[in-house]
Parts: sequence; structure tokens; C-alpha cells
Amino acid sequence: MPTNWYVLHSKPNKEKLLWEQLSIREVETFYPQIRVQPANPRARKVKAYFPGYVFVHVDLEQVGLSVMQWMPGAVGFVSYGNQPSMVQDALIHGIKKRVDEINIAGGELFHELKQGDLVEIQSGPFAGYEAIFDVRLAGSERVRVLLKLLQGRSTKMEIPAGLLERKKIRNK
Repeated sequence: MPTNWYVLHSKPNKEKLLWEQLSIREVETFYPQIRVQPANPRARKVKAYFPGYVFVHVDLEQVGLSVMQWMPGAVGFVSYGNQPSMVQDALIHGIKKRVDEINIAGGELFHELKQGDLVEIQSGPFAGYEAIFDVRLAGSERVRVLLKLLQGRSTKMEIPAGLLERKKIRNK
């Protein structure tokens, strides 16, 4: 039987452990991760793109279903009708491309932010202030924003990207 891609469900926050266990057993895996800009400098700088899941490329008849399901960190396969569901190669390639695009753009926050987007500063001396996203500063985790001040004035300011959150626009 040929090898196919499957999705292995992990225990909460155990994707990396499961990925490591699979790697030790020389199972081809895909554990998509994206960069994030956390406000806390000690927080993780990468996170799972699909929390709770790891993709595996195996011949289940050769490896054995139970070996994979009972691996440390695993919960079981994503299944349909008690059969592990296969994932098409094209979908895996599409996910890899998307994850690469997000990481090349500088991470999750930057992927969606465009010049002129309204953002809110989440912490620090300007917490709660609205600003307009200007640009990501090359080679750093900092951005430039236009901070809205009193009387309609604004000033340019460079701050850590992790302090920003996109402002949700309310529908009227």
C-alpha cells in the first residue's frame, strides 16, 4: 500500500512532543508553525498553525494504526467512519505555501496588516491608544505607527510589533 498523508490529533499543547516522537521513529511529518510577535518577550515566538494536529506521511498497513494512535502526545487520527481520513498532497503543498508566505511576511500579525490599517496599542505607556499602521521595520520585530493625538494631530512612533492588535471595525 502506498504512503498517504493523514492527520494525527495531539493532546492539548503537545504538538511539538508528538512531532518529536514521530521524528525519532523516522516518520515523515509536517508540523506547520508560524511566527508570532508576542507582547511578552518570554512568550513563544512560534505557534502551531493547526493547534492540536500534526500531519504524517505513512503507509498505515506497514506502520500499524495502533502504533501511531498510542504514541506519547497522540489522541488518535482524524477519521471518518472509523477510518483515518487521507489528506491530498495538493492540500499539504497549499498549506506549506501559505505558512511560508506568513513567515516571510514577518509572522501572523504582519501578514494581515496593511499600511493605513487601524491598530490599538495593547500595553506600555500608550496602552489603549489608537494608531495607524505604517510599516514593519526591516530586520527587527518593531513597527512604525502613526499615533493619533489630541486635536487630530498624529506623530510617528516606533514600537515592538507585539504591542499591537488590529482594531476591529464595527459594522453600522
